Amino acid sequence: MKRPSPADIVLRLALGLAMLTPWIARAENDYSVAERALFMENQIGKLKPPLTLHYVFRKTGTLEEAFDDKVDLVLTAQADGACCAVRPQFFTGARAVRQPEVESAQGNPAILYFLERDIREMQRLTKGQPNYFRKRIRMAVYQGATLRDVSLEYRGKPVDVREFSITPYVDDPMRPRYEKLANKAYVFMMSDAVPGGLYGIRTRIQGESIEAQPLMVEEMYVEGAAEAVRRRQP
Repeated sequence: MKRPSPADIVLRLALGLAMLTPWIARAENDYSVAERALFMENQIGKLKPPLTLHYVFRKTGTLEEAFDDKVDLVLTAQADGACCAVRPQFFTGARAVRQPEVESAQGNPAILYFLERDIREMQRLTKGQPNYFRKRIRMAVYQGATLRDVSLEYRGKPVDVREFSITPYVDDPMRPRYEKLANKAYVFMMSDAVPGGLYGIRTRIQGESIEAQPLMVEEMYVEGAAEAVRRRQP
């Protein structure tokens, strides 16, 4: 059996794959395009340390108070000089979220940090179990992600971006219990033209009607993403 890479080990720990036995047993060539793009590409290992990746975060919507904050990934060289060990700073002050350091990153852990906080927020809102939410997201990335290629602006110039969209709870058998989240949509934006490969992530929970304001929108974008992009709908 092929030994898992450090990135795969981190992924399994963070998203609870140890509890999803059928998925662990899948052959390497059975990973979806979305899984490979989000979790398995060498987005960090090709960078030149030391450096810090900066992301801006915004929460809006009618459900709770809005706020803006930031997420930083501090990258340093490993003992052999290769990139990179990652030390996260997820939010600031009293809002800061403790996230694990990664000793040998390849895939961008900012994606996993965003998802782990998102899962904790869903647990807070619904009293549901984190492993169940992890499973729904993971299954949606594997089975139901839609892809479209778009051109977005980064530091004043257009860049090619792959958008992967999922709706993990639309066909959820537990939907009546988590109805508040049923229409929640996730959009992951990946681009080779930005450092770390992650252009941004956006989630949206729509209100009771199409005309209603969204209950919650949470967005995290690489520093330098166009302000107009940050404000558009999923």
